[in-house]
Amino acid sequence: MSMSAHDLDDIPGTVIYDGREAMRGYPLNKMCYSFNRADAREEFRHDPEAYMTKFKLNDQQKAAVRARNATKLIEAGGNIYYLAKLAGIFGLSVQDLGAQQTGMTVDAFKDMLKKQGD
Repeated sequence: MSMSAHDLDDIPGTVIYDGREAMRGYPLNKMCYSFNRADAREEFRHDPEAYMTKFKLNDQQKAAVRARNATKLIEAGGNIYYLAKLAGIFGLSVQDLGAQQTGMTVDAFKDMLKKQGD
């Protein structure tokens, strides 16, 4: 039996990052991509609201950035690879993002990863 990406839309707690999500998240991901440049990171730190407006983030995207919440950012169309740039500005590690996405503490998330490696 063949499945389409749309058949996966009903997996609880999972955002399927496809073309629709890429289009929806374009402003957010474009902003995050800009953080490859030091001057862009500094501009964002100086005035995050103006920087988000400059990239035309919608209200959901702005709220997710303000909350520093990886799950909300993904729900707003963010791509985890671009969001890592934003997480770095906030001083969050990949383990911090994973913990947010799983609802675990950072220490519990790290322990889970270690146990899976055994």
